[in-house]
Amino acid sequence: MTRKTALAAAVAAALTLGTATVAATQSTALASSARPTPGFRSLSADARAQALATADRDAAATARALGLAPDERLQVKDVLVDTDGARHVRYDRTYRGLPVIGGDLVVHRAADGRITGSDLAHQGAITLSTVTPTLTTADASTTAVRHAKHVKNARAAGPDSQLVVYAVGKVPVLAYRSTVTGAGEEGAESREAVILDAAGGTVLDQYELHQDVSGTGNGIHDGQVSLETTQSGSGYTLTDALHGSTTVYDSYNSPQSNPAQNARTFSKSTNSWGNGSTSSRESAAVDAAFGLAKTWDFYKSTFNRSGIRNDGRGAPAYVHVDNNLLNAFYDDSCFCMSFGDGSSQNGYTPLTSLDVAGHEMTHGVTAATAGLNYSGESGGLNEATSDIFGTMVEFYAANANDPGDYYIGEKLHMPNGYFRRMDNPASDGSSLSCWNSGAGSVDVHYSSGIGNHFFYLAAEGTGAKTIGGLPHNGTPCNGDSFAGIGRDKAAAIYYRALTAYMTSTTNYAAARTATLQAAADLYGTNSQERYIVSKAWASAGVGTALPDPGNGTPTPTPTPTDPGPGGNALANGGFEQGATGWTQSADDITNSTQQTAHGGSWYAWMMGYGSAATESLSQSGIAVPATGSPRLTFWLKVTTQESGSTVYDTLKVNVNGATRATYSNANASAGYVQRTVDLSAYKGQTVSVEFAGQEDAYLATTFLVDDVAIG
Repeated sequence: MTRKTALAAAVAAALTLGTATVAATQSTALASSARPTPGFRSLSADARAQALATADRDAAATARALGLAPDERLQVKDVLVDTDGARHVRYDRTYRGLPVIGGDLVVHRAADGRITGSDLAHQGAITLSTVTPTLTTADASTTAVRHAKHVKNARAAGPDSQLVVYAVGKVPVLAYRSTVTGAGEEGAESREAVILDAAGGTVLDQYELHQDVSGTGNGIHDGQVSLETTQSGSGYTLTDALHGSTTVYDSYNSPQSNPAQNARTFSKSTNSWGNGSTSSRESAAVDAAFGLAKTWDFYKSTFNRSGIRNDGRGAPAYVHVDNNLLNAFYDDSCFCMSFGDGSSQNGYTPLTSLDVAGHEMTHGVTAATAGLNYSGESGGLNEATSDIFGTMVEFYAANANDPGDYYIGEKLHMPNGYFRRMDNPASDGSSLSCWNSGAGSVDVHYSSGIGNHFFYLAAEGTGAKTIGGLPHNGTPCNGDSFAGIGRDKAAAIYYRALTAYMTSTTNYAAARTATLQAAADLYGTNSQERYIVSKAWASAGVGTALPDPGNGTPTPTPTPTDPGPGGNALANGGFEQGATGWTQSADDITNSTQQTAHGGSWYAWMMGYGSAATESLSQSGIAVPATGSPRLTFWLKVTTQESGSTVYDTLKVNVNGATRATYSNANASAGYVQRTVDLSAYKGQTVSVEFAGQEDAYLATTFLVDDVAIG
């Protein structure tokens, strides 16, 4: 979960397929001055290296300013510089030399170097009693194989399991990260990561490793296109020196676990490649090379981003990977992309279309920036991000054979005519168009529909229209009606949110917060752009729309249904809409599987640090009924490391600032207990309700709160 704090040349030639015509100049389009941008400066390689070096020198001081523990270290990952000189520095962190899963963070600095804020995947310091595991690495690998759920006939892959700190939940634990291989959706060599508690072997998380568009396929439909190639002696290779020396290889059906095993460079004496059909192995390579070059150009001209890692280096790409592989994927461990030749399901059509190339390369961009975990809601966001920018690449390329639209895989020869639709995700029968409390448990390729739906609505608005020759219909989840802000503005907002504010554990509620902040940065807090972003999220079931700033004419969001007499006067008392309606000092509202909710899957997890800390969770503007015996009810579960009846750690219930009830470690219970607070003194009044937690310096007490109501 995300928490916010207030801290402060090689020779190149282009060819036209089917002819011997060679162009002498690069065809990269330059961004128009009118194109919306994410507000970042374009940095030369030297300037970026200097910015990274500065951030590295500041790492220790930054860790202290953030209140991190002495055993933690920050490792700089990236730096973005705003047009006004402000910086967004992204770090990973280690604990006693161990990598921390969920330890990434972004520090925001003003032009003068002052820290103005931060976004942390895990809030606060990390402390463990020991970094010595109970399980051996061999035991961890064996346990991981036994518990694999994404692959069948699993076996350990590669070296022994890696010891890590798993900090995705509120309380960090020593863990093993293991990789297993077996038969899965990606074929016989599918890979799965399994995270195990290093003490007892409990599975903490597990997810597929390949970030893919599983099940997609593509014909050789780009037609005659220009490519950047490299002359070598009297011949040519499919090495694109103008795009980071990106090279396309023929994998010669190497296994997807090692696509370079049998790989050879595409090379020949003439600079004309492929014949537009699968009868030539070069044809799929042409599509891949063209798509990757267009993706590079899109990121460069639109966002001033030079390649996947913003360092000007191209990633190798492999076509003709494995056999009967109906898949394409990006793998950050090899910094490479792989494209299969399809299967009987799609007529053995290679998976090398424009939107697939853009999708896969974007997985690399996500890995280099927010690093969204590939499980739960963050995994759905990861997939949605690739769909969003893969679609933007399709629009950018303006290829007459594949015009821009919001269908994913519309040219992939799939039985239903497409793989996913951003305007109406649920139309494929599996994807989610609207957020629900179980979204984090849905396959990431299907929960991505929530993010896809948001982006489409933000860009295009509601209603029926034809785009790229295909019918689209932006149908909101809440019956709203409004015009979009255009895909260029929507993309600028989303990219800034991804690169400056999101972290590995960002969920949909936090993505809403990040995009609203990005919209405010680019267009102003009271802008129509920010307002429409909020309406688009609300129309995808995430949060509610902001008040209309009054400087535009969108249709107002429908008024929520009145709960009626005796109804819940609070907003989102069960927390199933994330943080909507609540103000929290830390990211207490969560759907982490490390604890259980009383109802649904969301709850408030307060305290549990085992060190001196305070937290608050509040909601204001609550109308207390004027008749009867009004009361506040909620379900509370208290677990503690303390013993005896002495009060050390407390959770107070404050109404209008006055404490009305106090619970402590002495109220520890095996499960949830309903608690009641009398509100008779506040009949007919509008009040604020606050849960205020306080923990001393020793031993942890956790307070879980759920299903809060006033009636």
